[in-house]
Amino acid sequence: MDGEAVRLADEVQADEPGWEVDPDDEWGVAVVATVGRQLKLRREAAGMRAPDFAAAVKYGEDLVYKVESGKRIPRPEYLEKADEVLGAGGLIAAMKEDVAKVRYPKKVRDLAKLEGQAVELLSYGSHNLHGLLQTEEYARALLSTRRPALSEDELERAVAARVARSSIFARRPAPELSFVQEEVTLRRPVGGREVLRTQLEHLLELARLRHVEIQVMPTSHGDHPGTGGRIQVLKFHDGTAVGRADDEFGSRPVTDPRHLRILELRYGIIRAEALSARESLAFIEQVLGDT
Repeated sequence: MDGEAVRLADEVQADEPGWEVDPDDEWGVAVVATVGRQLKLRREAAGMRAPDFAAAVKYGEDLVYKVESGKRIPRPEYLEKADEVLGAGGLIAAMKEDVAKVRYPKKVRDLAKLEGQAVELLSYGSHNLHGLLQTEEYARALLSTRRPALSEDELERAVAARVARSSIFARRPAPELSFVQEEVTLRRPVGGREVLRTQLEHLLELARLRHVEIQVMPTSHGDHPGTGGRIQVLKFHDGTAVGRADDEFGSRPVTDPRHLRILELRYGIIRAEALSARESLAFIEQVLGDT
C-alpha cells in the first residue's frame, strides 16, 4: 500500500468500534490504564519514540497514543507485536487474557465466568435462541433490534462477548449442556433468510456433539410449564448451583436449593414434553430445508 492508503488504514483501526474503554467499568478502566502505562514505560526504556514504535509494530501513531493513555483496548495481535518489538520475553503478550476480558461488559464477564465453571447447564428458551447457540451474524442481527439502539461500539462489544462464550463447547473436561428451544426460535428470520440458514446449520453441528443435547418444543405442544419464559440452571463441581427464570423470584439469580428444585422440576417436565434429541435433529433439518 502507498503512504496514503496506510494512513487511512491506520485511521480505520483507531476508530474501529468495539475497542473503546467503558468508563463505567472501573476494573476495565484500571486494567487498560495499567497495560497502557506498562507499554509506554517499556517503549521509553527501549529508547523508542512513539512514531518509531508505531512504524515497528505496523499500527498507526494515533492508535499507539490512545493505547498508552488508556483510551483504547489493544488487540491481542498488537500486544504480541509490541512484545516482540520491545523484547519483553512474553510479559506483554501475557496481558492478552485480562485485556480480552475488558472488552466484554461486566455482566457478561460474570456470566461467562459462571459458565466456565459449570459442569452442567440446563436451558429452556422461549423467545430467542440461547446466546451460547448463536452464530456471530445471528447475534449481531438480534442485538441490533434492541431499543434504545446500541451504539456501534456497544454492539460490537456485545457481539464479541457473546461469541467468546461459545468456547464452553470446546472445554475439557466437557460440561453436559442441555437446551430446549421453542419452535418459534428456529423459524423467526432474525437477520434474514441466509443468516437463519447459517444459524440452523450451526445448531445441527452443535447438536451432534456428544456432550450437547438440543431439543425442540413444537408449538403444537401447548401444555407445559414453560409459558412463563426462559429457565436456566448452572451446576458446579461442589454440588452448588445457580438458576434463573423470567417469571419466578423476581427474575433474579437464585442459589437456594428450594428455589432451584422448582426450576429443575419445571425444566424436567419441559424436557419430557419436548421432542427427543434425535427427533429434534430431524426437525431442525426439516426447518432448514423449508428456509
